[in-house]
Amino acid sequence: MEPHEVFVPFPAETIRRSLADLERVARCVPGLQRDAGAEDGLAGRLRLRIGGSTITYRGTLRLVPRGGGLAVEGEAVEARGAGTVKLALELGVDGVSGGALLTVTGSVQADGRLADHDEATVTAAGHRLLDRFVAALTSDLEEHAPAGAPESPAEPSAADTVEDLTDDLPAQLDEFAGHDAEELQEMQELPEPQDADGEAAGEVPPAGGAAAGVPEDPAGIDLPAEAAHARRTLIGRSAEEVDHAPPRGRYAPVPAPQSGAATASLRRYAPAAAALLLSAVVAGRVLRRRRRSFP
Repeated sequence: MEPHEVFVPFPAETIRRSLADLERVARCVPGLQRDAGAEDGLAGRLRLRIGGSTITYRGTLRLVPRGGGLAVEGEAVEARGAGTVKLALELGVDGVSGGALLTVTGSVQADGRLADHDEATVTAAGHRLLDRFVAALTSDLEEHAPAGAPESPAEPSAADTVEDLTDDLPAQLDEFAGHDAEELQEMQELPEPQDADGEAAGEVPPAGGAAAGVPEDPAGIDLPAEAAHARRTLIGRSAEEVDHAPPRGRYAPVPAPQSGAATASLRRYAPAAAALLLSAVVAGRVLRRRRRSFP
């Protein structure tokens, strides 16, 4: 029998403990009906699907730990016939990244109905039986961990996380003590959004900056109080607002096409709207003059 390898997503020590548990092995062998009075090894009936037929065997299996793996010896006879089967397998368990690798080697001697099939069919049936056994073992381990298996560290609860953050909060607030609101706003450093080419999306080519005689550093300009407040407000924008800004460059949204009917409507009603606005301005000035004339 050629070596057959199956990956198991559990540590190697966990697999070794599981294979030493006869009750667990009996649950995971597909098609096995264990006898209730069996004390030494596994005894019962096994239905084997091979080719287009099913063969039922009655026999025993003995599992012996050997060299970090397991030795399996079995003998069985056909439930309906005189055919016999003898097998000797070696199950090796090696630890790999993310789990363990189960390697099966050995030999099988058979006569009767099993001998009527070619070697490739018998090998395929044996590999399919092993794959189904490993799948059932994995599902069983997910539900019932073996005794003595290493437990994964418990994740901290939400209450513990909040308590840790509360304990660290006073130390973090001490860093900002002694600063007023304006200094705290100026201390914020917002990262420049990056486009797909790695260049800053906020960099816009200067339109008459230095060439028009405007200084590059706005700090040297005496700004009114309103302008200074607006500048501090823009500088103090949160990173969340910057992250939610509409994308630019190649990822900018394509504007919806303007319909011809909407353009025609704007051209049609624009003069009337301008006339109404002008009338409102004139009426407002007339009313103010009358109020001044009659104190």
